[in-house]
Amino acid sequence: MDAGSLISPDVLARYAGDAAREVEGVAGLAAGPLHRGGGVSVSGEPGALAIRVHLVLEWGRSAAEVGWAVQRRVAEYLERMASVRPASVDVVVDAIAPPPPIRS
Repeated sequence: MDAGSLISPDVLARYAGDAAREVEGVAGLAAGPLHRGGGVSVSGEPGALAIRVHLVLEWGRSAAEVGWAVQRRVAEYLERMASVRPASVDVVVDAIAPPPPIRS
């Protein structure tokens, strides 16, 4: 039996969210009515899980670079913590955080 079949999708979503928040350039997860699990959704069957991470990007960061880093970090984290290797990790930038205040 695959370890992924024993772990709730909600737990996997929480793990993925924790991993994504650790990536430099991520201001936070974007929660919304369509992804109420804290900005992360998990779908598919064990052995073919699809993870979707909705995030808020820090001002001035490259969406492509941060997205790739989030994909790697989430996949590594899920493999280490839950013995699950997702088939895909999709990153959606829902918002960009406002620029930091100008200090005078």
